[in-house]
Parts: sequence; structure tokens; C-alpha cells
Amino acid sequence: MTKATIFNIQKYCVHDGPGIRTTVFFKGCPLRCAWCHNPESQHFQRELLYNPGQCTLCGQCQRQCEHGAITINQGSLKQDHSKCQACGKCLDYCLTDAREIAGQTYSLSEIIKEIEKDRPFYEESGGGVTLSGGEPLCQIDFVTELVKSCQDMGISVAVDTCGHVPFSYFENILAEVDLFLYDLKLMDPELHRQYTGVDNKLILENLQKLSARGGNIWLRLPLIEGVNMNREHINQVISFTRDLNISLVNLLPYHDIHRAKYSRLARPYAHHLMTTPSEEKIEEIKSLLETHQFKVKIGG
Repeated sequence: MTKATIFNIQKYCVHDGPGIRTTVFFKGCPLRCAWCHNPESQHFQRELLYNPGQCTLCGQCQRQCEHGAITINQGSLKQDHSKCQACGKCLDYCLTDAREIAGQTYSLSEIIKEIEKDRPFYEESGGGVTLSGGEPLCQIDFVTELVKSCQDMGISVAVDTCGHVPFSYFENILAEVDLFLYDLKLMDPELHRQYTGVDNKLILENLQKLSARGGNIWLRLPLIEGVNMNREHINQVISFTRDLNISLVNLLPYHDIHRAKYSRLARPYAHHLMTTPSEEKIEEIKSLLETHQFKVKIGG
């Protein structure tokens, strides 16, 4: 039976599509966005997050670790992520919950069980299930089974995607997915590579193909001062998408409340390159898009 690696199942979501939704976060992504709000979603394998602010240096984790990934010396703890196998044994002995594992394996029936718990909320609000990540389509076999099961149960499905996957993956699920939340981060291919690790050729091609095949698309535009908050970028977005089947544009202003996750994963974070855009600039972009007949919403 197909299984998936999931790092979160979030209930009562109102920013991942219409109505009240259950959002299932799949682990693993082909992009490495500099501003990623869920850095624990990027790698496909399970990972350990360590929060030194909650650690009492009791030493239990070091004694239990069989891989030599933890050392305590001169009043500080060092977590060697290159040695950590994310087995989770240290969590059983951490009394302050300073350690957690991102990524759990779920079967289809286990996910369906969680989804069905919230069915009354979907029915009352016009909501449903959103598959997010990471990039959910990287686990396409499981996603294909899941969206078909939801369709059979009469539960609406949205897929939040970066678009950097073979278009055949979209074809697998097009008939069962009610809404695609499609991220468009940068139009310039070199800047896209600089900030995400890949160019945007496949992403743009897939957006055009998805539109031509009748996919219902909400375009999601992250707005990051210092990266893409310029008129040239927005004009390029307008030019590229004006004839596509875009039913709504979501403007997603950057914030850095996720910054602590990077230190917990021992990863660098170039926060000095990015800032939150002003409300005035966000409104200017909203007005510009509306001038070109786009329906626009600030936020998810």
C-alpha cells in the first residue's frame, strides 16, 4: 500500500482555499526558496528540530543517542545533524520537549480518518481538504489515491503547488481536484534560480498547460521586499497571466515569524536580504492587478 511522509495535519484552516479546511502538509520539495516559511518541509527524510531555549542540559538525550549526534560540553549542547538518524529515541527522554521530529509516515486510511473528522465543517462552510507542503505532487502516487478517495466521499480538494513537477502529475489528478493554489514567485529565470535553486521554465509551462486544460487556479504571489517588490516583476506577471484561467490572485506578504525554525534545524537564513513590504506598496500592487481585471485578495 502506498504511504506518504507528512510533517503536519492542520485543522480549521481558513487561508488555504475556500471555507474551513484541513490542510495536509507533505514533506519534500524541489525548491529551496530563501524565504520558505516551512524549512522542515524541504527535505524528504525525517528531521530533528532542537530548541535550545527549552533545553535544561540534563544529558538524557546524549546518553540515549546511539549515533553520536549529541554532545554536551562546557554548558552547551551541540546537535550534529549530519549524524542524526531522526530515530526519535531522544524524544522519549526529553522532559522539556526541546526536541521534535518533522515527518511521519501515514497510510491512506490514516489520512482519510483524519479528514473525515472534519467533514461537518466542510459541509457548513463550503470547505474541504488542501494538500500542501513542501510540494505534495512529489508524492504523486499517494496524492492520486487520496484525491480520488476524497472525490468518492464528496469532499472538495485543493492542491497547493510550486509547479515544478512533470505535467503528467497534474494530468493524473486534474479530474478530481477542484482548485489549484499555484505559486508564482519570480518571472526572471536567473533571479528565480538565485532565490529558489531552480529556474522557472517548467513552472511557467505547467501553469499555461494547467490553464489550457481547464484547471481552476488561484495564483499565489509572495511579496518580498528586496526580492520581487518592483513594478517590472508585477508587469511581467500581468503580461504572462492575463489570458490564463486565473479566478483569484492571492498576495502573500513576507514575514519572518518562521525564522526560529532555521536555527532549530541548524540551517542558515538570509533574513537580512528580505523584509516585509509596506501596506502602501501591497495596496499599490493590488490596485495595479485590479486595473487589469484580476480579482485580488491580500492573504491566502
